[in-house]
Amino acid sequence: MCGIAGFFSNNRHFNQADLQQIINAMQHRGPDASGFYLNEAQTCGLGHRRLSIIDLSAAANQPMFSQSGRYVMVFNGEVYNFQEIQTQLNIQPRTHSDSEIILEAFEKKGVEFVHLLNGMFAIAIYDIVEHTLYLFRDRLGVKPVYFYHQNGNFAFGSEIKSLLQPAQIKSSLSVFKPAIRTFLYAGYIPEPHTIYAQINRLPSGSYAVIKDNTMQIKSYWKPEEKITPQVASDFNTAKKELKELLTTSVKYRMISDVPFGTFLSGGIDSSAVTAIAQSISKQPVKTFSIGFKEAKFNESEYARKVSEHLGTEHHEFIVTENDALELMDKMMTAYDEPYADSSGIPTMLVSKLARKYVTMTLTGDGGDELFLGYGAYDWAKRLNNPLVQMLRKPIAAALSQAGSKYKRGAGVFNFKTNERRKSHIFSQEQYFFSEDELDEIVRPEYATEIIFEENFGKLVRNLSAAEEQALFDIKYYLKDDLLVKVDIASMQFSLEARSPFLDYRIVEFALNLSEDLKKKDGVSKYLLKEVLYDYVPRQFFDRPKWGFSIPLVKWLKTDLHYLIEKYLNEEIVAKCAVVKPEKVKQLLARFEKGEDFLYNRIWALVLLHKWMNDHAAN
Repeated sequence: MCGIAGFFSNNRHFNQADLQQIINAMQHRGPDASGFYLNEAQTCGLGHRRLSIIDLSAAANQPMFSQSGRYVMVFNGEVYNFQEIQTQLNIQPRTHSDSEIILEAFEKKGVEFVHLLNGMFAIAIYDIVEHTLYLFRDRLGVKPVYFYHQNGNFAFGSEIKSLLQPAQIKSSLSVFKPAIRTFLYAGYIPEPHTIYAQINRLPSGSYAVIKDNTMQIKSYWKPEEKITPQVASDFNTAKKELKELLTTSVKYRMISDVPFGTFLSGGIDSSAVTAIAQSISKQPVKTFSIGFKEAKFNESEYARKVSEHLGTEHHEFIVTENDALELMDKMMTAYDEPYADSSGIPTMLVSKLARKYVTMTLTGDGGDELFLGYGAYDWAKRLNNPLVQMLRKPIAAALSQAGSKYKRGAGVFNFKTNERRKSHIFSQEQYFFSEDELDEIVRPEYATEIIFEENFGKLVRNLSAAEEQALFDIKYYLKDDLLVKVDIASMQFSLEARSPFLDYRIVEFALNLSEDLKKKDGVSKYLLKEVLYDYVPRQFFDRPKWGFSIPLVKWLKTDLHYLIEKYLNEEIVAKCAVVKPEKVKQLLARFEKGEDFLYNRIWALVLLHKWMNDHAAN
C-alpha cells in the first residue's frame, strides 16, 4: 500500500519541483521510502511513497524499471496471485515483490495483463520508447486514482490533496456544481466525479492510455457484465463453493512480510474473515475492536466472545467520546472534498490503535452488498410492489403528519420516479436530503441533476428489486463511500487494509447466487452465515444488526454544536451561496425541537459549508 503520483505533458507544464510537491503531500501513505522518475525531456514524471508490506528490501522500492529498461512503474496496492503469474509467464524476477511481477507481466502481455491480476491496485506504467503512459485501476475500485487533464496536461495521484499542490493546477480549479447537489443527496460524490470540475476519478475496472495530447479510458470489468443467465441455487454446492472461495481469498490476503491482523467488530462479515484467517494461521491472529464507553455504541463484548472462541490475540480498545471528538478535525479534512459518512471516525480510531501492533489488517467490507445484508434491500422489495407504487403518495402524506419516526419513513415512499428509486432509497435510508427537499433548499444555480447513473443497460438475467439495489450499492456506495472511507482512514496512520470479500471471484459468485440463498425465511446473508457457523456458534449472532457508528445526533446537540454555529450561521451560508439561509434556519429549528432524523442532513450541510468556506467561497 502506497501513494503514487505523476504527470504527462508534452509542453512541459509540470517539472520536478511539482512532482516532489505532489509526492510529499502523501507522506502518510508511504513513510518507508520515496522516489521519483523524470524522463530526459521532462515531459513525464512518476512519484512514489512506499509502505513496505511484501519484500521489505530496497530492491523493491519504486519507481521500478522493467528488466528490459523500456518500462518504468509506480504501483499502489497488492496483487495477491503474483507467484502464480510468475510461474504462468515464466518470469525470472530479481526481487521477491509483487511489483516486479506486475511490470514484467505488462511487458509480456500488454494491457491484457490486467485480466491476470487478483488484487487491489492502482498502477502507472510509462513506456519510455513510445512515450505513452498507462494507468490501471482494480475491478472493485479498492485503490483510488484521481487525475487532472486540461489542455493536454495530465497529472494523477492517490489523493486529491496531492493534485492541489502545483500552483498551475490549483489556480485552474472550479467547483463541479452537480457534485454539490449529489453530495447533499447521498453524503458522498460518485465516480468519476469529484468536487472539482477539473479533477476526476479513474473509473474502477478500467485503464487509461495517455499519449500525445489525448487520453482514452477503456473498461475491462463491470459487475453488471458478469451476471449470467442462470443462478447457483443448490445449497450444499453453493456453500462449499463460497467456503472455498473465502478460504483462498483470505489466504491470499494473509501474504505479508510484516505483522498483520483483522478488524473484528463481532458482526457477521468481520467474524467470518477472522474465523477463516485463524483456521489457516499457525499462530493466534491479532484482532482489533473498539467500543465506546457509552453502552449503546459498545459492541466490543461480541467481538471478545468471537475472539475467545477462535483463540485470537485480541486487542480491545475502549474509547471515550472525547477520543473520537479529538479526531473530528482530521476526519473533516482528510477526505479533501465533502464526505459525510461519520463512521470514518471509528474507522480512524481502530486504524490508529491497530497500527501500534500491525502494518496490515483484513476487513469485512463487501459482505452486506454481496449477500443482501442491508435494510435498503427490504425497502427496494416493498417499493416495487404495484399496490405500494399506486398508494405511495397518500402513504407518504399520511406518515408526514405523524411523529418523527414516521416522518422519516414518509421520505422513503416519496420518490420522484422509478428511474431514481435506487439512489432515493439509499438517500433516505441514510437520512440525507430527498430530491424534493433539495428543490426547496438549494439555490437555483445549484439546481442540477443528480449524477448517479442507475440504468445498468440490458442484463442477461432479470434482477429482483433487491438485487438491483445491491448492484447499485456495489457500483456506488461500496466503492465511493465505504472503500474511500477505509482507504483514507487507514492510510492516515500508514496502515494497509485488505478486503477478502472483494476478491472479484467472490463478487462474481455472489452476483450469480440465488436470492433465496442470500435471504431465506427473513434471515439476511443466509449462505454466508451458514459458512460462518462452521467456525463460530450461531447463538453468538442472535442480535440485531448494528453499524459502526458514533452518537452523532447527541454530539450535534452538545459537543459538536459549535460546528453548526460556526458553519451554518447566516453569514457563512450567505457567503457560500449554495443553499437558502432561511431554509437552513427552519431545518435547524426542527432538529432542535426533536426531529432527530434530520441529523445527517445537518451534518452534510456543516461539512459542505466548511469545505466551501475553506476552499471555494469568494
